[in-house]
Amino acid sequence: MANYRSKKRKSNASGGNTDGEVVRVRTPRKDNGEVLATVSSLLGANRVRLQCMDGVVRMGRIPGSKKKRMWVREGDIVIATPWEIQDEKADVIWKYTRPQVNWLEKKGYLK
Repeated sequence: MANYRSKKRKSNASGGNTDGEVVRVRTPRKDNGEVLATVSSLLGANRVRLQCMDGVVRMGRIPGSKKKRMWVREGDIVIATPWEIQDEKADVIWKYTRPQVNWLEKKGYLK
């Protein structure tokens, strides 16, 4: 029965490398006004309190396009884009994984 044969594939289900080695890390683009921030608390309804690296505490919003893909918890390092109209609010556009955070600390992006 040819239909019952199954080949075991040796592939990584997540699509990334498994050894935790960082190949590329997205850094904040200063020309777009992006800043690194730490999530200090979850406010509910896709809102978070951010402690930004420029010293400002902002209310961050997770846009609908990223809501299901990016699960944010307290203590996560993210990239935020402050609003042009209200500087105390920002959009969360990127979340770093633990190996990426270690790379950022090693390179001096996080202080």
